[in-house]
Amino acid sequence: MTTTTSATGASMTDLMATMNAKPAATGSSTDANSVTAQTDKFMTLLVTQLKNQDPLNPMDNAQLTSQLAQLNTVSGINQLNATLTSLAGSYQSTESLAATNLIGKGVLVDGNSVALQSGQGVFGVELGSAADDVQVSILDAKGNTVQTMDLGAQPAGVLPVPWNGVPDPTNVDANGKPVTLADGTYTFKVNATRGTTALTDASALTLSSVASVTTNAKDGVKLNLPGKGMVTLADIKQVL
Repeated sequence: MTTTTSATGASMTDLMATMNAKPAATGSSTDANSVTAQTDKFMTLLVTQLKNQDPLNPMDNAQLTSQLAQLNTVSGINQLNATLTSLAGSYQSTESLAATNLIGKGVLVDGNSVALQSGQGVFGVELGSAADDVQVSILDAKGNTVQTMDLGAQPAGVLPVPWNGVPDPTNVDANGKPVTLADGTYTFKVNATRGTTALTDASALTLSSVASVTTNAKDGVKLNLPGKGMVTLADIKQVL
């Protein structure tokens, strides 16, 4: 009579017990997801499988090579994940350090408001493509156009624009000084054209200052801008 041995019954019980063995009561713990732990578990399974294989139909070299290749793949993926996790931590630390250097500095971000104080204001224009002509219309709180600025032809990119609040230099007061608009917050619109075609990739940028930086594992690095709220480093179009 021919007897066939299989990984069933007591042998399968031994296999399951080996794979789910309770950790030894020692002072240190082993990370079950570590590369070493995964390798040990795989080798234990492979050795147990070899011990309980059918002696009349043993595992051939191709099967063994395939399983070892799977082990190398799993180990490589685990090592890659560990490396990426480390790199992500290093990147966040670098990003946080760079963000703290922005505290107190002026930055241009998406927005269409501009503050005028003592005849001084700054806003920005972002062009996705070059324009033959760029015009900016400045509006007061009631939505009335109080000044139109012609910036002429501009290349693609971010353009900071200083504003002195003087709609018409020929309009002077009793002292012969140009009449300046009242201090306050205004809004503006950007109209960019190429030939007779209006460009849709022109946007308005507002000036703000970085008040503080917040860093956490969930949201990453955030910049706190007064009147604007929390933004990311990617939201910063230009630092002035």
